[in-house]
Amino acid sequence: MSETTINNPQGKLWEVFVQANPGIPHKHAGSLHAPDGETALQNARDVYTRRSEGISIWVVPSEVIIASTSEDSGSFFDPADDKAYRHPTFYAIPDGVKYL
Repeated sequence: MSETTINNPQGKLWEVFVQANPGIPHKHAGSLHAPDGETALQNARDVYTRRSEGISIWVVPSEVIIASTSEDSGSFFDPADDKAYRHPTFYAIPDGVKYL
């Protein structure tokens, strides 16, 4: 019996990403518990693509994802105001351009 099974009978938590069509990025579809990656991939296929929603699936152990926290939002996402070239204020937006 693996250490994961002993600590958590449901197995590790895995994050599932599904690619719906070729050329578009994988999107987070949800999470599931599984004892190993192969089982996680099969379970993800059964749960998240049962209606042919995807052509590719990634499963990633949740424990290896490094994420920012909401407490970091102030300093972590602080815009680089000292780098004026990052702000498109020097350009005249042509008429007819809706999204820039």
